[in-house]
Amino acid sequence: MVNPTVRSEGSGPLRVLVYSSAAATREQVMRALGTHPHPDLPQIEYTEVATEPMVIRTMDAGGIDLAILDGEAAPAGGMGIAKQLKDELDACPPVVVLTGRVDDRWLADWSRAEAVVQHPIEPFRLAEAVVPLLRRA
Repeated sequence: MVNPTVRSEGSGPLRVLVYSSAAATREQVMRALGTHPHPDLPQIEYTEVATEPMVIRTMDAGGIDLAILDGEAAPAGGMGIAKQLKDELDACPPVVVLTGRVDDRWLADWSRAEAVVQHPIEPFRLAEAVVPLLRRA
């Protein structure tokens, strides 16, 4: 079965889904990465999402190269959503989860996310986690 979530090569900008129930967190992520986090990568287009149903709908529709999910979001945390996406999508794009505490690393591992970045968002650390994943997109 073809999965529309997987990007076809050379199809323009990279599409990054940013999920958080907090608009300020979504803004922090987008500012930290900018639209061109590395010279080897195409520009990034962001899709901001504030609710779990919209994450699922957007990911099901396809075309997302990377998802950044806030583990501190409420009522649905990004780690649970990451696990659901990994379990349900045939070819889920890479997922980065944002955690509030170092002790949440085991939950991030359980979620099957490819990378974990801790709050507060630091631009260098976020880019360090995201750029290698986008290179594979």
